[in-house]
Amino acid sequence: MTRPTVDESPATTAAPRAKRGPYRRLPVEQRREQLIAVALELFSRHAPEEVSLDDVAAAAEASRPLVYRYFPGGKQQLYEAALKSAASELIARFVEPAEGSPTERLAHALDRYLSFVHDHAAGYGALLRGGSAVETQRTTAMVDEVRRAAFRSIVQHLEVAEAGPRLGLLIRSWIAVVEATALTSLDEGDLGEPESLRDWLVDEFVAMFAVTALHDAQSADVLKRLLAHYDGAGPGAKLIEGLGGLLA
Repeated sequence: MTRPTVDESPATTAAPRAKRGPYRRLPVEQRREQLIAVALELFSRHAPEEVSLDDVAAAAEASRPLVYRYFPGGKQQLYEAALKSAASELIARFVEPAEGSPTERLAHALDRYLSFVHDHAAGYGALLRGGSAVETQRTTAMVDEVRRAAFRSIVQHLEVAEAGPRLGLLIRSWIAVVEATALTSLDEGDLGEPESLRDWLVDEFVAMFAVTALHDAQSADVLKRLLAHYDGAGPGAKLIEGLGGLLA
């Protein structure tokens, strides 16, 4: 039997142990999904190294051997499966039809992104916080793939074949702002309603775009093209209206 990569002795386990009830028989796939969901919840509320397989088994009303049956690699394999599940669902939120203005598309994607943060706080927190003893190249790659998916989506809706260095840096910087905003809203919970938060993030993107356009020809060309087709409504309207005069 493969041993987990992290010490799970009682002396190093800080997560509270749930009282174990009678084991429930579940179909194979349903049991696996349940174990992943339970693991996401525990990994979100506690550092992964503070969560043992006994904690996961107790919360899932299962036995430790049963957890190993589904995840023979132990906690490391379960942790990676949990993160992969969260990453896959989050990536799907970036898919947006090419309809409406770019800021409207951005707002729609943000609505789904923030909805995921709200509805799956456990998965999002476990995916983005990292910095754990069980963090590996594979888990880091999962987080990076979420960011790459967001980057590709934005570039697509800006109708750019390839983002240059400064435009690329602008997009990646804004994605970091979105991540920091979402994590802060989970930790502090006082950043306002989701709609207000979404509009603020769209305005942040427009403002960052304007600043970059003053220093980068590609960003300026993209912004001018977008403004030429702007109808004066939707997210970022006030900022875009002001930029129209600036870049006329």
